[in-house]
Amino acid sequence: MTPSKNSATRWSDGTLGLLTHGYAWLPNRMRGTIDGTVRTRLLGRPTIALRGPEAVAFFYDEKHVVRAGALPDPVLDTLFGQGAVHTLDGDRHRIRKAMFVTLLQDGTGVATLGGHVSWRWREAMPRRRGDSVVLFDEAAGVLAQAVCDWAGVPLSDAGVARLARDCTAMVDGFATPGPRHLRARQARRRQEVAMAALITEIRRAPEAETKQTALETVAWHREAGGNLLDVHTAAVELLNIIRPTVAVAWFAAFAAHALHRWPHHRNLLRSDPDDTYATAFAHEVRRFYPFAPFVSGLAAQDLTWRGEDVAKDTLVLLDLYGQNHDATLFEHPYRFDPDRFDPQRFSVPEGPDSPLLVHLVPQGGGDPTSGHRCPGEDITVTALATIAGELARMEYDVPAQDLTIPLSRMPTRPRSGFELRPSPDAPRK
Repeated sequence: MTPSKNSATRWSDGTLGLLTHGYAWLPNRMRGTIDGTVRTRLLGRPTIALRGPEAVAFFYDEKHVVRAGALPDPVLDTLFGQGAVHTLDGDRHRIRKAMFVTLLQDGTGVATLGGHVSWRWREAMPRRRGDSVVLFDEAAGVLAQAVCDWAGVPLSDAGVARLARDCTAMVDGFATPGPRHLRARQARRRQEVAMAALITEIRRAPEAETKQTALETVAWHREAGGNLLDVHTAAVELLNIIRPTVAVAWFAAFAAHALHRWPHHRNLLRSDPDDTYATAFAHEVRRFYPFAPFVSGLAAQDLTWRGEDVAKDTLVLLDLYGQNHDATLFEHPYRFDPDRFDPQRFSVPEGPDSPLLVHLVPQGGGDPTSGHRCPGEDITVTALATIAGELARMEYDVPAQDLTIPLSRMPTRPRSGFELRPSPDAPRK
């Protein structure tokens, strides 16, 4: 397949630019295009980057883009794990994905996890009154304990603390070379061994007819041929439930940052009787603040995108951060405004197909039940809304600190992790 005219000048390698500019790299490149399409190379590989609703539909069509072979080993060895559902396509992906959908999109189960988050938060914070707390670290510990409670993972307090540190290390180091990446690899190895031991222990007992916990569900999951997952892959997938839940700590730090910058949201959250505003606030945190810069796949065959040829095996990127800040999709995109996601204000239905949410892609797009969109978004939103409400009801001081959020760092967060000091004697409001 022949590249389109004048494309050669656009195919210079962008790896250094990505490492230097982080989240801003792709949106900056797209500003210089007519149709929001960028051609470049990453690590020498021909790459095309897309954005917008049409691009989401194109990207999540398996006839166009596949995942097998798209994720490099450094990402698999840190963030997702070798053999993870993210690397599968077709029937293998749908069967594995069904396990996650059953666990992570059940309304009762999601609400139960939210209850665990609230309980663990209220248990942890009174112990911290009068002391300085780095919210990012504290939230990671609370989320790790809550998801272990919910998933039936029997860990000691010390084990949960190690899990929280290791899960944040996996996320923190996947997109960068150097010491952070090395820590991420070591953390994944430790936790894969620990989760494999739990899977092995579960399988020593007879298989129960009804799986009561996420741990049991993953341990006894069977693939298309009826075989159990091998122990390592089962451990990887158990971590793919736990790790993203702990990663809500990034959003928790952003929520605190938003409440500090725009404190009027505290009263709105405090007077929120049915969590409608808390949910809208959570969506806006996910839209406004940087988390995943893009998602990637490989062209499944020779394709055409907006009149341009895309050769088979070209790396295809979907620009998430840029789409979430696209002024043609979100009015005043650099204004923090949870009201844009209030279904009551706009008299529209709730849910992932709501017109308020259809363009929102902080964790990818498409259909979470059958496609590659993260099935854990409901858990992310519930956990984040819960923490935002708890923060709004707390009385705390924010000491002087560096709250800048560097876009050159991926994943990023406030440099200080957001330090706060719970008031020693203040009652909850």
